[in-house]
Amino acid sequence: MSAKSLALVAPMLAALMLAGCAPQASAPAAAPPAPTGKALAAACADRDGWSDPAPPAKLFGNTYYVGTCGITALLIDAPAGPILIDTATAEAAPAILANIRALGFDPKRIRAILTSHEHFDHVGGLAALHAATGAPVIALADAAPQLESGTPDPRDPQRGALDSFTGVPVAQRLRDGQPLAFADIRITAHATPGHTPGSTSWTWQSCEGSACRTIAYVDSLTAISTDGYRFSDHPDYVAMLRTTFAKVPTLPCDILVTPHPGASNLFARLAGEAPLAAADGCAAYAAAAGKRLDDRLAKEAATR
Repeated sequence: MSAKSLALVAPMLAALMLAGCAPQASAPAAAPPAPTGKALAAACADRDGWSDPAPPAKLFGNTYYVGTCGITALLIDAPAGPILIDTATAEAAPAILANIRALGFDPKRIRAILTSHEHFDHVGGLAALHAATGAPVIALADAAPQLESGTPDPRDPQRGALDSFTGVPVAQRLRDGQPLAFADIRITAHATPGHTPGSTSWTWQSCEGSACRTIAYVDSLTAISTDGYRFSDHPDYVAMLRTTFAKVPTLPCDILVTPHPGASNLFARLAGEAPLAAADGCAAYAAAAGKRLDDRLAKEAATR
């Protein structure tokens, strides 16, 4: 093409480019749809198995549900990396990792794994998640020996009726009421022994815009045992349970979450069928547990 022809064509090419006819960079892939509590509730409507896969869902603010239909696992997003609480069963570990990825998080960025209590249905997947993420396990001192050995505490009323699990090293042992020393988020450990001697509850604040709520992940409070165990023969253990029942209502608790989602009607609340936040959530949860213990002790007295 001559210089004269090029001079004539150049303005036309420029006009086409301005009109959007120039080659364009490929558009970024669309973000996955926001996870919803309704989808989670629907997926688990007829299933509550400990290893039954469930889709992830946003709980509130920076906190997400990544567990199964029957067992809670939570992911807390934070600027320096997410924090995972509980891992469900060993069989559920791949589904939990898939949920974390589905939310757009890299499991390798998880910087800590916390636990509620040292039973295989809640920490059976601990070894697999620890290996997949490289994240340290942090726990109360009373829970650490069992998390490392994979066997329940000798004082545990359910010892002998539970599967063992693969233990992992505990990198940091906390005391009751100790906040984790993360610069960008504050998560506090609360000793709530009873369901197991090492039972641990956790509290932290999540915000959506200017609305902030304290989430209380309160451990199981049920007084259950192996056949033949009598709580009335263990007054010290009963006293420990009573102390926990009195403590739980004092925790900061706008949004109650429990290791078994059904124990706090969590899926219905996430689906909007009941209030997500409730001022008396922790108090009502503890009161119901106290009533069940009273009923158990009365039954034991009647069969002595």
